[in-house]
Amino acid sequence: MTDLSPARLQVMWNRLLAVVEEQGQTLIRAAFSPIVRECGDISAGIFDADGRMLAQAVTGTPGHINTMAEAVQHLRAAFPVQMMKPGDIYMTNDPWLASGHLNDFLLMMPAFKDGRVVGFTSCTSHLVDLGGQGMGPEGSDIYDEGLLIPPCKLVEEGQPNALLLDIIRANSREPIANEGDIYALIACCEAGVTRLLHMMEEFQLDDLEALGSYIIDTSRRGTIEAIKEVPEGVYKNVLRMDGYENELELHAKLTVTSDSMHVDFSGTSGCSSKGINVPLNYATAYTVFALRCIVGSDIPNNAGSLAPFTVDGPKGCILNAQRPAPVAMRHTLGQVTPDLVLGCLHQALPDEVPAEGASCMFDLPMRHAPEVAREGGREFAIEPVHNGGTGARPHSDGLSATAYPSGVFGSQVEITEAVAPVIMWRRELRPDSGGAGKYRGGLGQRIEMTASNDAPFIVFLSVERLKFPALGRMGGQAGAPGRIRFRDGGADIPGKGELRVEGGDYLIFETPGGGGFGPVAERDPDALTLDLKRGLVTKEGAKAYEGAS
Repeated sequence: MTDLSPARLQVMWNRLLAVVEEQGQTLIRAAFSPIVRECGDISAGIFDADGRMLAQAVTGTPGHINTMAEAVQHLRAAFPVQMMKPGDIYMTNDPWLASGHLNDFLLMMPAFKDGRVVGFTSCTSHLVDLGGQGMGPEGSDIYDEGLLIPPCKLVEEGQPNALLLDIIRANSREPIANEGDIYALIACCEAGVTRLLHMMEEFQLDDLEALGSYIIDTSRRGTIEAIKEVPEGVYKNVLRMDGYENELELHAKLTVTSDSMHVDFSGTSGCSSKGINVPLNYATAYTVFALRCIVGSDIPNNAGSLAPFTVDGPKGCILNAQRPAPVAMRHTLGQVTPDLVLGCLHQALPDEVPAEGASCMFDLPMRHAPEVAREGGREFAIEPVHNGGTGARPHSDGLSATAYPSGVFGSQVEITEAVAPVIMWRRELRPDSGGAGKYRGGLGQRIEMTASNDAPFIVFLSVERLKFPALGRMGGQAGAPGRIRFRDGGADIPGKGELRVEGGDYLIFETPGGGGFGPVAERDPDALTLDLKRGLVTKEGAKAYEGAS
């Protein structure tokens, strides 16, 4: 029996965090799709035999990580532990069981020691194309959006399910990339199991029961202590969003007690007929992530630190979409829920919560036009990711062209041009796009592109904050809204829908800036001078700071 003193358990906890991070890096290094290997759109985690999350990789997105904690329970319920064998791997991409839309595959693999299951590894990543109408908001229901795979066995005793892989390849415009990404997910699970078992051997652990209880109990206690620092009460906030057919309202009521936080979405607009609806699991993942950024942020994510936070909303509201609603672009509004709930928390902790940011990624899925395939042209499907500015923080400026809350890296120009027939003529920060304030909001960016082969292509637009910009806090001003247009003039392009780009078109995207924090008059003159010198603020934009001390 190994030493199970608190010091020894803490060392093992740290080792577990290192194991799961290596697991996540395995997925990134082995992946085929740029959105995984370049942007880090993944998650990886380790669970005990009861399916409780013990550790998660720091690399990854909240929408994958926090949904994974619940998804493993669904897979364990679907497949009895006594029927599992070494080398088995289970998976699903069901949006209401996994991470909110079909393009995310979630895998779970049991770890066996001495003939019995002692834990599980799990991971998620984004596959670029699963057929249907493409990765866009145009579907009228989930069946329009691609291939839905219910909980099933992907690998049986080390042998991949050949028929399932054939079906996935046959239903994709990028079959090779999809197959490669699936094998990367498998490698991620296997790496996690291997490293977990090595760790257990090193520390002479027969099971994870004592270590799991220590991690979960310690984390829960620490989180509750952090919640006690928040004034008890009920706090409400409303965000107006661009929406698709109509403008939307997102409502949140945050109830803080001495040992819990609960968010209720009652009052939120109903579902859209288009694919911007959000399953509750995904909305919950980002809502809880936002709260944990402020409350107990130094405590690692696991079943214990997540337990005191709960989220609910009326069935059929756009943040609790029910089957078979279309949900392909659920991140569009799901990634705005942090701004929504932080607007509540700001009322309790006004000096700790940042201003609103761009939040929703300027995620620009694109593929060849239908006639290109018929005429033997170059076929492709890619999902470049671009980001706006984050909100200014209570003690510093916002971050420019940075993904918050998703955490994914922006797509690199060279990689995009290498895998798709497009030219990125310009990608630069947008001066004056950050909201003015004592602390300036982060800047958005300007992206200009054309086809490289004069062939038409399709862009599936589903972005936010073209109508309603990120608001400032404590006297700070709003950031600049986003904008989409062709260089040759004409009306601005709406942020939702299928956009056809002809061979000669020159397309311009401008991502939103973050809101400012604090009174503009309190901006440090040296900081403003530096912004002017760096070109982050123009002379015209500096007029917003007139009167600054």
